[in-house]
Amino acid sequence: MKSNIPRHVAIIMDGNGRWAKERGLPRYLGHEAGSESVREIIRVSQSLGIKYLTLYTFSIENWRRPKYEVNFLMKMLSKLIREEVDSLLKNNVKLDFVGKLELLPESVLKEIHLAREKTKDCSGLTVFLALSYGGRAEILDAVSRLGKQRENLSNITEEEFKRYTYFPEVPDPDLLIRTGGELRISNFLLWHVAYTEFYFTHTLWPDFRKEEFLKIIEDYSRRERRFGGVAEV
Repeated sequence: MKSNIPRHVAIIMDGNGRWAKERGLPRYLGHEAGSESVREIIRVSQSLGIKYLTLYTFSIENWRRPKYEVNFLMKMLSKLIREEVDSLLKNNVKLDFVGKLELLPESVLKEIHLAREKTKDCSGLTVFLALSYGGRAEILDAVSRLGKQRENLSNITEEEFKRYTYFPEVPDPDLLIRTGGELRISNFLLWHVAYTEFYFTHTLWPDFRKEEFLKIIEDYSRRERRFGGVAEV
């Protein structure tokens, strides 16, 4: 397995609300429980030598949730970023953020700025938190930025287009994991997952831990990725 570790793993962290409901708890406690899974998966990813970890933290559609839940999530985000950044720095983990960040409240933007600045020189694992993120929005933003640079858009290459996405220098995900049992990608990284390997698990995100993550990485290591080619006989 060590010879076939994915460079970039993306995770749709689904199931916090259902985890809380099954236990008769308010939804916000599910989000709090899920934060421990985030910490553990970051630690394991770093130990495995994974270079990029992208976590679907708050989708652009999540703004439609009840106001009290959105407010709680924003406060929790600010708190978690503030509390975890020094630990990430100590462990050489770079923290970055992608999405329509301008929609986030100032309190979150402040912590984002500080976290980026503190960890910008870290050279180990890079963790991307996808906040206020939507795959279609990313594509539209890229088209808009590209259109400002050139009038003729008829001969754009994929390589040129990628330079205007949120991840211009980052390789596409090798592996996309979704917890919670749903079998869809929910507007996540639409441009980037053309040849990504998928893995769906029924485990709810707060219960997702090291043992299962390692089993998924092992499963990935056995897959043969051909990118549209033909396997050698």
